[in-house]
Amino acid sequence: MIPLSKKGSCLSQLCLALCAFGLALLGDLSQALPMEDQDYYLQEIINRDHYYSYPGPDEEFSPLTEQPGEEETAPVTEAEEPPKFRQGKKELKQKKGNKKEKSILEIPPAKNGNKKGCPPLGLETLKITDFQLHASTVKRYGLGAHRGRLNIQAGVNENDFYDGAWCAGRNDPYQWIEVDARRLTKFTGVITQGRNSLWLSDWVTSYKVMVSNDSHAWITVKNGSGDMIFEGNSEKEIPVLNELPVPIVARYIRINPRSWYEEGSICMRLEILGCPLPDPNNYYHRRNEMTTTDDLDFKHHNYKEMRQLMKVVNEMCPNITRIYNIGKSHQGLKLYAVEISDNPGEHEVGEPEFRYIAGAHGNEVLGRELMLLLMQFMCQEYLAGNPRITHLIEDTRIHLLPSINPDGYEMAYEVGSELGGWSLGRWTQDGIDINNNFPDLNTMLWEAEDRKKFQRKVPNHHIPIPEWYLSENATVAVETRAVIAWMEKIPFVLGGNLQGGELVVAYPYDMVRSTWKTQEHTPTPDDHVFRWLAYSYASTHRLMTDARRRVCHTEDFQKEDGTVNGASWHTVAGSINDFSYLHTNCFELSIYVGCDKYPHESELPEEWENNRESLIVFMEQVHRGIKGMVRDLSGKGIPNAIISVEGVNHDIRTASDGDYWRLLNPGEYVVIAKAEGYTSSTKNCAVGYDMGATQCDFTISKTNLARIKEIMEKFGKQPISLSIRRLRQRARQRRQQR
Repeated sequence: MIPLSKKGSCLSQLCLALCAFGLALLGDLSQALPMEDQDYYLQEIINRDHYYSYPGPDEEFSPLTEQPGEEETAPVTEAEEPPKFRQGKKELKQKKGNKKEKSILEIPPAKNGNKKGCPPLGLETLKITDFQLHASTVKRYGLGAHRGRLNIQAGVNENDFYDGAWCAGRNDPYQWIEVDARRLTKFTGVITQGRNSLWLSDWVTSYKVMVSNDSHAWITVKNGSGDMIFEGNSEKEIPVLNELPVPIVARYIRINPRSWYEEGSICMRLEILGCPLPDPNNYYHRRNEMTTTDDLDFKHHNYKEMRQLMKVVNEMCPNITRIYNIGKSHQGLKLYAVEISDNPGEHEVGEPEFRYIAGAHGNEVLGRELMLLLMQFMCQEYLAGNPRITHLIEDTRIHLLPSINPDGYEMAYEVGSELGGWSLGRWTQDGIDINNNFPDLNTMLWEAEDRKKFQRKVPNHHIPIPEWYLSENATVAVETRAVIAWMEKIPFVLGGNLQGGELVVAYPYDMVRSTWKTQEHTPTPDDHVFRWLAYSYASTHRLMTDARRRVCHTEDFQKEDGTVNGASWHTVAGSINDFSYLHTNCFELSIYVGCDKYPHESELPEEWENNRESLIVFMEQVHRGIKGMVRDLSGKGIPNAIISVEGVNHDIRTASDGDYWRLLNPGEYVVIAKAEGYTSSTKNCAVGYDMGATQCDFTISKTNLARIKEIMEKFGKQPISLSIRRLRQRARQRRQQR
């Protein structure tokens, strides 16, 4: 028999050994996890043993309502009035509450970026990671809690990996989806959508909201003495905002669906509005916090504010900026652009022209704001003497067109960030998608190449616009016609159109060559150049080439380092990229700058930091390749001369002054210059790895036939008049011969 003292000693040693073993085991588990997730997973192992449990059908559904301490969370004050709901219609009008009651605290609706209330936590922008989203049950992996993000898209396939919502494993009132904010947060509202699907109709029509500090004890948001039932969606795409009657401070928030569309299932996409409370000791907050030192106007600008900002930039830097417009929208709003150059208003011989355009889809507003931030930044840095920006402005003529579709933007701006859904404001006022509204020149070129006997009738560059497209009855937006006229007027060399909803750079062709296919890699003759241009932007973006980054919706672009051939993604006829390449000299790419089309105003500083370096680097690529002049023997520039590169089946032409720019990757090239009525000239031109285009000039002379034609035209196609004396001599000789 063991003495009691020895027994206690053995027991204590055994306990210590077990504790040490447990800590060692947890240590091993933590070492296998990424550094940023170690303490989070340890907490999950220790504290959340019943996390995924839910009451059985025979159990009463009554979430725990134990009140946390006052130092942890603010108490829930009883509201005197039911909350105001957002109705599931375009107008997003608030539903009427009980007029006899009055709310204790009203949070303003999330309009124009939810400026006056708390911002979104970041389900849509991916700031909330997949590890912070949990659910009671799921139908399958592709419909897991990680897919319950506002505006997430399922794509055509709706497969087991990428579907369009969180869907519960069964339809009963015991299901929930939960967000872990990882810190105390003042929750103020919930925005919900149904399931994104081409084939199914699933949405939640009412739900409860619960909060907790430990994910065990839950407080249900009350309406007076009873649990508050929030009204949800009436269809699957239009977001519906519900504000909490009073802000509630907690770490976890849970949405419990109570009713759903009778012919569908419990499926939700959501965003949570909340203000994280200051916590300098919170590792996750410090890691994700983004600040900028640039003193810029970080806000969403409506049409009037955009014009005013352009005016301010022009007044700050009058010597390097010019405001002009390229036309008007369907509603009569002018399409304003800002030129940045050391000689604004004129094309300088030998200086390339660059353009950024944004807002073809009016609801993709991040590109618009990045353009406004870029013009402010370049003005400030030029005044501060930044040598990089000064060099870029002095050697390049830059054009920034922030909003091609101002009518669509105003529609999206009216409802504000998070509430416009995926498509409100995308199209022009007359329902046209500008991005795909350009002439389809690909088909003309490919049909000519396939029928070789007609090949000469269609050139490999500067393909003319079909007559039917120019007619007044053609379905062409006035904004599109204005952009085409602008593209034809200025000899652009390189351009980028900023879009949203994804994080990738797409390069042409955007249209597949094979009939009946919707996806197929379709390269241009300049595929290697386009790949480099795309990579130059993606590789300098803070997130595009990050292999740890979660995909925005359904596509993983990491295999090509954040770039993609447009046609291999999805085929589009009449894209601005293909048209620009085949009708002008300009190489154009589509730059998708963020998963969230309309990020909250508070996200703009971080989005600027994500894209600032990329925006500058991409502009600098206009100076890569060869450049020069094509002149005649008298030294005069020859306009419209053709510049061909041996082995590349795509030519460019000289501008009105005879100057040209040809984008090329480093290497040695055989370059040919030719023009109608002139003999061709060939040169070997080498492109180095250093920034700066190689000078490659040509002097060509007129052909004999061209000289004869010139003489004939000079004298009105009449025989040359000889002197009267010589005519008399010839007449005298004829008479003598007789």
